[in-house]
Amino acid sequence: MSAVKHRGMITVSIMLATIMQALDTTIANVALPHMQGSLQASQDQITWVLTSYIVASAIALPLTGWLCARWGRRKVFIVSVVGFTIASALCGLSTSLGAIVAARLLQGIFGAALVPLSQAVLLDINPPNKVGQAMAIWGAGIMVGPILGPMLGGWLTENFDWRWVFFINLPVGLFALWGIMRYLPESKPRSERLDMFGFIALSLAIGLLQLFLDRGELLDWFDSWEIKLEAAGTLVAFAFFAVHTWTVQGVSFFDRELLKDRNFVTGLLFAFIVGIVLYGTMALLPTFLQNLMGYPVVYTGEVTAPRGIGTMIAMIVVGRLVNRVDVRAIMATGFALTAFSLYQMTNITLQMDSSVVVWSGFIQGLGIGFTFVPLSAATFATLAPRLRNEGTPIFSLLRNIGGSVGISIVQALLTHGSAQAHAQLAATVAPGNLGLMGLPSALSPDTAAGLAALNVEVGKQAALIGYVGDFSIMMIVTLVAIPLLLLIRRPARSNSAAPAEVPH
Repeated sequence: MSAVKHRGMITVSIMLATIMQALDTTIANVALPHMQGSLQASQDQITWVLTSYIVASAIALPLTGWLCARWGRRKVFIVSVVGFTIASALCGLSTSLGAIVAARLLQGIFGAALVPLSQAVLLDINPPNKVGQAMAIWGAGIMVGPILGPMLGGWLTENFDWRWVFFINLPVGLFALWGIMRYLPESKPRSERLDMFGFIALSLAIGLLQLFLDRGELLDWFDSWEIKLEAAGTLVAFAFFAVHTWTVQGVSFFDRELLKDRNFVTGLLFAFIVGIVLYGTMALLPTFLQNLMGYPVVYTGEVTAPRGIGTMIAMIVVGRLVNRVDVRAIMATGFALTAFSLYQMTNITLQMDSSVVVWSGFIQGLGIGFTFVPLSAATFATLAPRLRNEGTPIFSLLRNIGGSVGISIVQALLTHGSAQAHAQLAATVAPGNLGLMGLPSALSPDTAAGLAALNVEVGKQAALIGYVGDFSIMMIVTLVAIPLLLLIRRPARSNSAAPAEVPH
C-alpha cells in the first residue's frame, strides 16, 4: 500500500460530515414542540419531521455501494455533503409542515451515504496497526452525535430558535466540503449495472419496516389498518428480495460474497443488538427525566452528557488495545459494563438525585465504547477490501434498524407495563383501605379531589414501574449477548483489515 497523503485532513473532513449527519438523527427531537406551534401542526403530523428523515435514510442507505462503484467514492461524498447542507438550510427556512417534511426527506436521502462512506475511507487510508484507532475516531463520531444531539438541540432551541437546529449544519457542511474536495482522493469507478428489482424490493421492505416501527406506538400497533398493511408489505417485499438475491444470475443488488465472511455476518448481529440497547435506553431517559422527575430540557441534556464523555474515553483507550487484546474480551467487558449500568437504573426512584443518572450514564458510555470499536474492527477485519463499499452501508443499516426496533420495543413495553402497574396499584386505592387512613386531607380517598390527587401519584408510580421493567429487559438482552461473542473469529494478525491501495 502506498502512503496516503493528508491522512489527518481527510479524517477531519469526513468525520465532520459524519458527525453532522449523526447529530441530525436526534437533534430535532427536543425541538418538536416548538416546531409544532410554529408550523401549526398536530401531534400526529409533527412526528413526520422525524419519520420522513428516518425512512428516506433507510431506503437510500443500501444504494451507497452501487453509487460508489458507478461514480466513484469522492463524487458520491461531495454530492452527499452538498445535498445534505442545502437540505438543512431548507429545513431551517421552512414555513409549513409540507415544506419541512420534504426538506427532511432530502436530508435523509443525501445524508444516508455519509456514515458508511466515512467508515470505508478510514479503513482504506489507515495501515493495519492503525485500524483500531481509526475505528475509535469513527465510532466516537457516530455514537457521541446521537448522545449529544438532544442537549445541543435543547440549548439551541431555548436560547435561539428551533431553526438553528438545522442552520448549525451550514458551517460544518461547508468546511467538510472544502476538505473533501481538496484532500480526498478518488476511487476508481467501474461500470456496474444496477439490479433494479433487488433495489426496489429491499427499499420497500426497509421503508415499510421503518414506518411500522416508527408509527406503531402512535397508532396502537395492530389495532390500526395502516400498521397491519405495513407489516404485511414488509414481509412480502423482504421475501421477494431474499428469493431474488438467492436465485438471480449475474449482478445482484446484495453481493452474496458478503455472507461468506463469518465475522461480517456476526458483526451485523451485534450491530443490531448494540442498536437496540443504545437507542432503546436513549429513548427512555429523556422522557423519564422530563415527565417524571420534572427536569427542564437543558438540564436533562446536562445529566445525560456524561454518557458521551464515557464513550469518548473508552474509544480512546480501546483504539490502542484493539490490536493487542482479543476483541472478544474487550467486547465482553463492554457488554458487562453496559449491563451493570442498566442494573443501576433498575433501582431508580422518584426521590433520587441526578447522581444516579450521571454515573450510570457514564458507565454505560464506557460500555458502549468498549463494545463498538472492537466490533467495527472485527466485522471488517477479514472482509475483502473490494467489498467495503457494499459492506459498510449494510453494517450501518443493521445498527439503525436495531435502534428503531429497540425504541419501538421499549415504548410498547413501557405503555403496557405502566398500564398494568396502574391497574394493580389503583385497585388498592379505596376508602376501605386502612393503609390510606393517615394521608393528609388533600389526598383523602373519601373525596373526589383526594381521589384525583391520588390517581396522579398512582400514575407516576406506575410509570416508574414501567421504566424499571424496561431497564431490566435491556439488561437481560445485554447479558444474553455476551456468550454470542464466541461466534466471532479472531483474525490472524497478518490478515487484520489490511487497507486497500488508494489512488491519489
